[in-house]
Amino acid sequence: MKSICGTDCTECGLNRECKGCRETDGRPFGETCMVAAYCQKGEAALRELKEKLIEELNGLDIPDMEEVTDLNPLKGSVINISYGLPGMQSAKFWNDNSIYLGNQLCKKGSDRCYGIAADDKYLMVSEYGANGSDAQIVVFKRWNRIAGLCPDSH
Repeated sequence: MKSICGTDCTECGLNRECKGCRETDGRPFGETCMVAAYCQKGEAALRELKEKLIEELNGLDIPDMEEVTDLNPLKGSVINISYGLPGMQSAKFWNDNSIYLGNQLCKKGSDRCYGIAADDKYLMVSEYGANGSDAQIVVFKRWNRIAGLCPDSH
């Protein structure tokens, strides 16, 4: 399989279920891949989105979070952990079959991690323990007021 963004598909653990973004015109899991959509706009589009998003994330000034220096394409099902809500309910916030930009950073002085996930409109920073346990939302917000940069994003 060949990717649009330059990702080495042979190294991906999801390559057996993925249909490839070149073969599916940027819809490897049936939903539009935001990363592929930006790459199709031109070489600079994805880089500019990442730079803007990294600036926004670092501007949150979360005290124990390492500086965000890179974001990687991640399938929604990989980042879509459950968050406890009042009344014993839980919720997930991302589409399992979409591709987002994200990363995992260590929480300074702790065995917990920060998970970062974003598309071209919303970002989330969450904190969790091993294997996504005891997940808590730190920030969930609309970050990009220029909505609709990605054709089929939510």
